[in-house]
Amino acid sequence: MTKPDDPRPAIRIVAPLVATIALMLLVRWRMPAVAGAVGTLLVLTPSLMASIAVLCVFSIYWSVAAKDSKPPRSSESKTSRCFHLLVINAGVLLLIFSVPGLTRRFLPASHGFQISGLLLESAGFALAVWSRRTLGSNWSGEVRIAAGHQLVRSGPYRVVRHPIYTAILTMYCGIMLVSGEMHALLAFAAIALAYWRKLRMEETALAAAFGDEFAAWRQKTGALLPPLF
Repeated sequence: MTKPDDPRPAIRIVAPLVATIALMLLVRWRMPAVAGAVGTLLVLTPSLMASIAVLCVFSIYWSVAAKDSKPPRSSESKTSRCFHLLVINAGVLLLIFSVPGLTRRFLPASHGFQISGLLLESAGFALAVWSRRTLGSNWSGEVRIAAGHQLVRSGPYRVVRHPIYTAILTMYCGIMLVSGEMHALLAFAAIALAYWRKLRMEETALAAAFGDEFAAWRQKTGALLPPLF
């Protein structure tokens, strides 16, 4: 199982994305004929380029921040963790790359939606950083209870039990708005389901570890987006 301070999970998300984009840019520059066949997979509008840049910076930050996690006392299985990473990696690629047959727009191609998407993505980034810094060494990429784990209820955790998940989903929702195509909508749905599954697992682990303390906190907070949920 990946160690809590291992940056590889985030690198596995950003590295294939950056490598693929770099390859396609090289193809467009050096091999125009080939670009005509594969270039439709990635339409690099300025808004999408900015959105990808934010995502890459976030992934790098997340890799660095992972190094201060406490050692685990108990954690989810390797299979469960790998399944989550597989869905997220595939979802991120589908979010950005156009897929033949899924390029129909569900949003009009307007600067308003693209700017709104970038602002939403940036807000999610800021919330993720705030939440991560508040959680400190209690954070881990996998669902687990650390040695000396604390139930953090300060900062954004005063009102939301899983603000990092809220932040990450907000970021991906922003990218979806920037794209506006069906492949991005389907990708966001898949990513949301993956984090819903992880949230349910984490709630179960926290309830088992903290009992009445967690139950009382749960009564006062929302899971992702209070007061709706």
